[in-house]
Amino acid sequence: MDKLKNIFKKFREKRNLVQGSFAILTNIHIPNFFKGTIYTGKMKAACVPGLNCYSCPGAALSCPIGSFQAVVGSSKFNFAYYVTGLMLLFGTVFGRLICGFLCPFGFFQDLIHKIPSKKFSTRRFSFLKYIKYFILIFVVWLFGVFLTDELGFASPYFCQYLCPQGILEGGIPLSLASKSIRAALGNLFLLKSGILTLIILLSIFFYRPFCKYLCPLGAFYALTNKFSFYQYHVNDSCISCGKCKRICKMDVDMSKNQKALECIRCGDCIKACPKSAISTSFKNNEINNLEEGARYE
Repeated sequence: MDKLKNIFKKFREKRNLVQGSFAILTNIHIPNFFKGTIYTGKMKAACVPGLNCYSCPGAALSCPIGSFQAVVGSSKFNFAYYVTGLMLLFGTVFGRLICGFLCPFGFFQDLIHKIPSKKFSTRRFSFLKYIKYFILIFVVWLFGVFLTDELGFASPYFCQYLCPQGILEGGIPLSLASKSIRAALGNLFLLKSGILTLIILLSIFFYRPFCKYLCPLGAFYALTNKFSFYQYHVNDSCISCGKCKRICKMDVDMSKNQKALECIRCGDCIKACPKSAISTSFKNNEINNLEEGARYE
């Protein structure tokens, strides 16, 4: 267990390197960016844990949100159960650590936020976080269930109309590489380019606005923070100094809530704690307490 803790400690210390390496690994088909083509091989049957567009020329795997929405409306597609199970597996093991370390669009926002400028707190906008749950339930799930064609397929409404990752990884690279695609661009391209531009501008001044307010995948993983095996813990040496709250860009007070839905497990609070009171483990205290109680019944 100590060996595993050391591995995660090194990951936290090299977080940007881990994020960048994973983004490259999941978009490994670099020559496709110059050809203007999309990889469609057998690996596309699998999904990455983070938000990574299927239409990205370099993408080696599929996006879980796009895959889920396309087939969730029909029980005929076993792939729907596979994608749902895979997302639950990722969430059950890691919780929202995936957002902090394994999501290419999260990494993109982190890089944009490094642009020198005045930074603003988002605590006053915390009520906006519920938008992503609305998008998850209605746009991704219910639209996918009820707005289907005769074959049971649903249009990936979120991917098609809202997702900025699609235009960043797919629309822009493909249009730059292909004259025919450029000729076919229309209002939808302009709409999504506008959304991406807005997210980029906001990301300069506010930390991860898309993750906080709009991302349905982040909403899904947020719900798994409550029961995931990977957890944060605060021990009795905590002096309630408030440093963990002040350092957290996701507006989480770790001293009061170690299972906060907005926590992306980035580890900044661990570095900031003057008493080393914050630790991590693959040990969910609530689950273990239930197991201990069962032994004495």
